[in-house]
Amino acid sequence: MKKKPISLALQGGGALGAYTWGALDRLLEDERLEIKAVSGSSAGAMCAVVLADGLHDGPEAARAKLRAFWEGVAQAGRSNPYRRTPLMAFLSAFQPAWLQQNYAALWAGMTSQVASPYDLNPLNLNPLREMLGELVDFERVRACNQLQLFIGATNVETGRIRIFRTDELTADHVMASACLPQIFHAVEIDGVPYWDGGFTGNPALFPLFDVQETSDIVIVQIHPIERSGTPRTAADISARETEITFNASLLSELRAIDFVARLMDQQKLPEGRYRKMLIHNLSEGTALTPLGTGIDLNTDLNFFNQLFETGRSAAEIWLGSHFEAIGKRSTVDLGAMFRRAPEGGEPLR
Repeated sequence: MKKKPISLALQGGGALGAYTWGALDRLLEDERLEIKAVSGSSAGAMCAVVLADGLHDGPEAARAKLRAFWEGVAQAGRSNPYRRTPLMAFLSAFQPAWLQQNYAALWAGMTSQVASPYDLNPLNLNPLREMLGELVDFERVRACNQLQLFIGATNVETGRIRIFRTDELTADHVMASACLPQIFHAVEIDGVPYWDGGFTGNPALFPLFDVQETSDIVIVQIHPIERSGTPRTAADISARETEITFNASLLSELRAIDFVARLMDQQKLPEGRYRKMLIHNLSEGTALTPLGTGIDLNTDLNFFNQLFETGRSAAEIWLGSHFEAIGKRSTVDLGAMFRRAPEGGEPLR
């Protein structure tokens, strides 16, 4: 049976990236699919390079490599008695509720408001980089011919996204994509400072437009677009602000894809110069965690395994419902998202 080619777009989200691990595990298990390209930022970028390294030895090796990575993250989280290392700061994905955990964390949080990582971490120690460098063979990643990689980072000076591609990737490029500026020094590459790619592309979709083998983009989304109700506490407000911020670039790109598709349907674009992209969303459908609970700080392996199973289950449901649509049509209704009137409101434009 001929395999169906797809591209993947992996969101960043700290510890919640274990959901992406589960989704990838199930997709790799399906012999009907072939992953041709992956775009990722932050935790999504880490999953992407681990996946590419493992695929040198086949899908089963990639599944094993992803498990080893997340088990390594859990082990690193257990190594600190206060559980507030730079690793934990990354995994919190800017969530403020960790302040409620203990007095040591509270002190650290207050300090971070008046001191930068250049003051608090002058040696720029980063356990994530050490672990990634030990686990991933970047020579194999750069030589990977099974799929194309697109890793997003934010240029600090211009505020624009920079996409790093397969043949140039090192641990520094991935850490640039995962650089939270409140915690880590900016990562300099060729003299240019970079911060987390989630600010400008979470994940970036536009690099996948040029992947000729497929028009299907499967987004593995971990930040919910919608939540009911108005946040009231400081922690909940900040957490929801983060979700909105980290989804803003994704929504902008989806709106552009929808706009181009409509112009193509109306035959208003030159024939042959544009492609209609087919968009799919492999999300749980509901938020993975409540607002402001700080549960995404949890590096316990049991928590990761719960997210893993949630991701696998979501992928299983998505495959059962939408596999036949791959290569034929989008399974995300962008018209409903952007053009139809929400209840009690005006049409989105």
